[in-house]
Amino acid sequence: MKPLNSIRLSGRDVLPLVEGGKGISVSTGESSGAWSAAGGVGTFSAVNADTFDVDGNLLPFVYKGQTRRERYRELIDFSIQGGITQTKIAHERSNGQGRLHMNVLWEMAAVEEILHGILDKVSPLVHGVTCGAGMPYRIAEIASSYGIFYYPIVSSGRAFRALWKRAYHKFPQWLGAVVYEDPWRAGGHNGLSNSEDPEKPEDPYPRVLELRQVMREYGLHDTPIIMAGGVWYLREWEDWLDNPELGPIAFQFGTRPLLTKESPISDAWKKRLLTLKQGDIYLNRFSPTGFYSSAVSNPFLDELKERNAHQVAYSISPVGDHTEGFPVGARGRLVYLTAHDKEMAEAWVKMGYTEAMRTPDTTLIFVKPEKANEILTDQINCMGCLSACLFSNWAQNEAGTTGRKADPRSFCIQKTLQAISHSEEVDHQLMFAGHAAYRFSEDPFYAGGYIPTVKELVERLQTGD
Repeated sequence: MKPLNSIRLSGRDVLPLVEGGKGISVSTGESSGAWSAAGGVGTFSAVNADTFDVDGNLLPFVYKGQTRRERYRELIDFSIQGGITQTKIAHERSNGQGRLHMNVLWEMAAVEEILHGILDKVSPLVHGVTCGAGMPYRIAEIASSYGIFYYPIVSSGRAFRALWKRAYHKFPQWLGAVVYEDPWRAGGHNGLSNSEDPEKPEDPYPRVLELRQVMREYGLHDTPIIMAGGVWYLREWEDWLDNPELGPIAFQFGTRPLLTKESPISDAWKKRLLTLKQGDIYLNRFSPTGFYSSAVSNPFLDELKERNAHQVAYSISPVGDHTEGFPVGARGRLVYLTAHDKEMAEAWVKMGYTEAMRTPDTTLIFVKPEKANEILTDQINCMGCLSACLFSNWAQNEAGTTGRKADPRSFCIQKTLQAISHSEEVDHQLMFAGHAAYRFSEDPFYAGGYIPTVKELVERLQTGD
């Protein structure tokens, strides 16, 4: 394979190897600091990051507020403190090598306030801010105000054009790179648009070339593009290296750093990664953000599939084919189904799915009583972790609501990501992973369950493997 040449990122020449940021205590200061110490770009997450007491013990998020608004304010304080904590850990572990980036999601709650809260305290220790999951127009202004580079995550040249025209053209000197995240292959939340078929992955090369062509329109010939999603062996991307058509390219690894000694995920999670087969990662649209997301197919996702499959449309009065009365709720209020849907609904009830829950789309889903109680409890306990949540109908506006009915077809993402990050229970929680995660079980580097250090992984990547 061609030798890897260094690339200029956040004001320093580094290896073109970037650690992808993963929220809720997965990309920590320990892992990102080690990645930076190895000469690349480490990325810690400021999305509800962990913090510790003076003895080094984890401080759990304990909410005392009785209302969503009160819990939302507590979450902001937790997030700022956690981001400061992980920044300091990453800086210490990096030994002054590489670069350190902080990752945030534009659709997370109070993202601007949290960014300012963290950077006001530790901005000299952070070299760049990576941001996706939405259209982060203001990230350029915020990052540049601290003399920090910004790294928007996009999945198309069209998205970058919109960001540049609206905001980024005002802060060109602080644009560190553009992260192209493959919307079919990356883990976590994916940037698929309504015009793209989730069942038909596209070749990333022409899409990245289109992005480069858009960037060249704005004079960004030498601004790097960071390829993210589906990258495993760099020898498979050799034609991207030193390619004048694409310009400067770096590669982001989000899934492979999960299986390192510095990775904070549980042993159960690491062991599960080593067993994955091709097709075990499921691209779905259950997330309360409304985005597609990619995660390991497991009983958690199976239940959501079942919940959505046990669904029929209803009318509040007889109309068209909806002529069959069906009692719903404790009071047995009638709604109207088609004859076929009524037969299915009655069959589900006989199977124990006795609770019919209304959705915002005038449908009913049928779940068992214990699941209905769990859904309602989670909706009540919402702490406002997103700017707007489909599951609970929270929104960080004055009204505190999206104005739509809460959607029981989704789930509390904060609850499940906190659970999988801080316990050995993985089968019944959301387990984000990129679509190449099955390669853990095929890659000889991990034979016999071997788990490398971050330094060993970075050295391995430079060989092409």
